[in-house]
Amino acid sequence: MQENFEENIGLLIHDVARLLRVLYDRQMASIGLTRSQWWLLTYLRFRDGINQSELGVLMDIEKAPLSRLIDRMELKGWIVRKVDGKDGRIKNIYLSDNVKPLIESMRKKAAEYRQESLSILKTEDLKKLTELLQTLKQDLSSKI
Repeated sequence: MQENFEENIGLLIHDVARLLRVLYDRQMASIGLTRSQWWLLTYLRFRDGINQSELGVLMDIEKAPLSRLIDRMELKGWIVRKVDGKDGRIKNIYLSDNVKPLIESMRKKAAEYRQESLSILKTEDLKKLTELLQTLKQDLSSKI
């Protein structure tokens, strides 16, 4: 039985995610953000105060490149590193107050982009797709 390239679920998920990232990159470039920057800011928006190691796992970035990215963003005044209150070896990463207007602009563009990108799907289809992807993510995460 010959496998159809266009029906390979792994390739479809990868290609859709890649295309969404490329198009989102274009949106964020208009406000001066690189992919790494908007990615890190988004994670921190949802998990402000996460430690650097956990952030690296979520972003799938090795320690050294993540450290350099955090250094650059800290120099811009966008994030702040604070020593963990329970373990002085751990550094937690927080959004600074002066980056919040940029994040609001980023989130507004993201919402517009998502609405435009996903407008071809019916509301119930999008809800079902979201539920299915969450189920897959939960199951795959439990195996790591």
